[in-house]
Amino acid sequence: MKQFAITSKNSSFRFPYAEEAFLKSIDLKVAPGECVLICGKSGSGKTTFSRLLNGISPNYIEGELSGHVETFGLVAGEASIEDYVPIVGSVFQNPKAQHFASSTTYELAFPLENVGTPTERITMRINEIAKEFHIESLLDRDIFKLSGGQKQQVAMAAASALRPKVLVLDEVTSNLDHNAIEQIKAMIKRKKEEGVTIILTEHRLAWTKGLVDRYVLFEEGKLVQEWKSAAFNQLTNDDLAQIGLRAMDLSKQRKILSEKEQTPKVTEGSYLLQTKNLTVGYEKNSPILSNMTIGMNQNKVIGFTGPNGVGKSTLAKTLTGLLKPLAGKILWQGQTISSKSLVKKSFLVMQDTNYQLFSESVSEEVLLNAKYPEQKNRVLEKLNLLDVENRHPMSLSGGQKQRVAIASAMLSGKELIIFDEPTSGLDYSNMQRFGELLNMLKETDAIIAIITHDVELSAEWCDEIIDLGD
Repeated sequence: MKQFAITSKNSSFRFPYAEEAFLKSIDLKVAPGECVLICGKSGSGKTTFSRLLNGISPNYIEGELSGHVETFGLVAGEASIEDYVPIVGSVFQNPKAQHFASSTTYELAFPLENVGTPTERITMRINEIAKEFHIESLLDRDIFKLSGGQKQQVAMAAASALRPKVLVLDEVTSNLDHNAIEQIKAMIKRKKEEGVTIILTEHRLAWTKGLVDRYVLFEEGKLVQEWKSAAFNQLTNDDLAQIGLRAMDLSKQRKILSEKEQTPKVTEGSYLLQTKNLTVGYEKNSPILSNMTIGMNQNKVIGFTGPNGVGKSTLAKTLTGLLKPLAGKILWQGQTISSKSLVKKSFLVMQDTNYQLFSESVSEEVLLNAKYPEQKNRVLEKLNLLDVENRHPMSLSGGQKQRVAIASAMLSGKELIIFDEPTSGLDYSNMQRFGELLNMLKETDAIIAIITHDVELSAEWCDEIIDLGD
C-alpha cells in the first residue's frame, strides 16, 4: 500500500465567526518528495488549507474541522503544534509573523535551541544554513532593519534549520527580486532532491516552471481542478487569466519593461515633487541611498524597482515624511518641504498592511479619514471587497488585507500616494482591478508611485520605471 506524506479526506473547515464552512470537502494526496503548488484567487482557501498541514489550525487558529487531514502521521486537531515542529517547516506570507528574535543569527538559532541542540552544533548548523541559502551577508544583522525580501530569506532558512520532512511555503516569493527568487527556487530544488515534500501556495507562477510536479486549483474553498506539470505548462497566459491566475510566460512583459527602465539621474524641468542630492537611511554613518536627484509629476504611474535591500521602502518612508532625510532636500513645487508637511500630503500603503489596519470592519477602515466617502462602494466593488465590507480586517487573507489598504489610499484624497509591493498577495483578476484603479488615480492631481518586483504589474501599468539598483 502506497504511503503518502499528506492525506486530506473530505476535509472541511469553518471559522467560529462564519455560518458556513470556508473549506469544503477537500480531497488531496501528496507523495513523499512531491512538489505541489496550490493556486487560486485571493481568499480561495489556499492559506487556510496550508494551516491544516502544519498544525496551526485548528490548534492555534480555531475553527471546526471535519474530515481527516494527516501530515506524516500527524492528524490535524489531534496532534499538538509541538509535534509538528520537527516534521513541518513553514514560511508565512508575512515573514514578520514568525520572527522570534531581533538578530538574524539568533533567529536561525531559535528552532535549534527549541529542541535542545547542543551549543557547538547550533553554531555549525547556522553556518551551514547561511551558506545553503546564500545569506552569509545577513548574519548578525538587526532583523528589523532588513528589507521585506531579506526577512523572507531569513524566514526560509530558519524553517529549514531542523531538516523537516515537509516545507509549507505560503507566497514566499511575493516580496523577492529576481535573483532572490532564483535562489529560493534552487533551494527548493535541492530540498526536493533530498526527498523533502514541498507545498507551495503562490500567485506568481512563472518562476515555478520546471520545479512543480502538480498544480492544484482552489476556488471558493473547494479543490476544483488539478494538472500535472506538463499539462499545466501547455496553458497559455490567456488560458490562465480566464481562471484568475498569473502568467507562466513573462517574456513579453520583460521586453516591455526593458524599454521603460531608466536609472535615477539629475532632472531638468518643473516637477511637483523633486529631490536634490537626497540621502536616506536610519543612521548618518551608514546611509542606504545617497545623492538621489529625481522628479515626480502627476498623471503617470511611476515604478521604483531594484534588488532587495537597495532602499526602496526607505526612500518611500522618506518621501512620505515618516523618515527624515539624512542629507539633501525634498522640494514641493520648487520649495523645500518638511517631513511633517509631507506626512499631511501623503499616503503610504505599507508592504506589511497589518501595521495600518485599525478598525472593526472593512467599511469603517476605508472610511477612516476618507476625503471621498461617497466613493466607498465603487472602490470596494472595483477591488472585489463589497462582500467582506462587514468583516474584521484582521480576519481576511493577506491579499484581501492588501486591497483594504489600497481602498483606504484611494479614498484618502492625498496628493502623494506610494504603494509598497501592492500586488504581493494579489491574483491576476485583482491585479487587473488594481491597475484599473491606478488609471483612475492618474486622472487626479495626485502623484502615484509604486515600489515593486512584480514584472506583470510594472510592464502593464507603470508609465515610467526608476531602477534604484543601477
